[in-house]
Amino acid sequence: MFSELTLFDRATPTVDPAFAALTRVHLDDRSWVDVVPDWLQGADTVAEELTDRLPWRQRRDVPMYDSFVDEPRLSSWWRAADGVGEPLRVLAEIRRLLSDRYRVRFDSIGFNLYRDGEDSVAWHGDRHRRHVVDPVVAIVSVGQARTLRLRPRVAAGPRRSQTWRLGHGHLFVMGGACQHEWEHCVPKSSAGVGPRISITFRHGAR
Repeated sequence: MFSELTLFDRATPTVDPAFAALTRVHLDDRSWVDVVPDWLQGADTVAEELTDRLPWRQRRDVPMYDSFVDEPRLSSWWRAADGVGEPLRVLAEIRRLLSDRYRVRFDSIGFNLYRDGEDSVAWHGDRHRRHVVDPVVAIVSVGQARTLRLRPRVAAGPRRSQTWRLGHGHLFVMGGACQHEWEHCVPKSSAGVGPRISITFRHGAR
């Protein structure tokens, strides 16, 4: 799948432990996001290896009237509790660095494969906000860049929707009350876009 693209980042996967290019954006007084462009070098190598190694499946849990339909993307999961190492060595390093920086123990990784512009995810906040106070959610995007949008659950005051293009090794971290008071989505794209994998690190997994 990824071999069909003109990939430019086939270096040995590495990340910047200093987070030197990080920019923090305050969405409001309680919510923030950190953005680090090109944080993961060798992102195309990671995309190819994850595509080949992970057991991808399509969840059937999207409500549609009185039934459920297939989720328009493929997913896979890794959990520390299962006692098996991360599928790639660089993911173990990323998990350690993120845990140290954000002072939480990231204990699960969700992988979502958007095969083309028809794959998407609707507006939502991560479900584990129901049992984790102000969870930190960190996303590393590999493959083609796709739009990620954020909007406040309740429009009030100066809060406005935000948009980013994430891919090719970008790191995007949502923190504070973001999962409680904001929603995010990856919309469908009518442009000819190739595959993208979002690698999502969470803590307090159940």
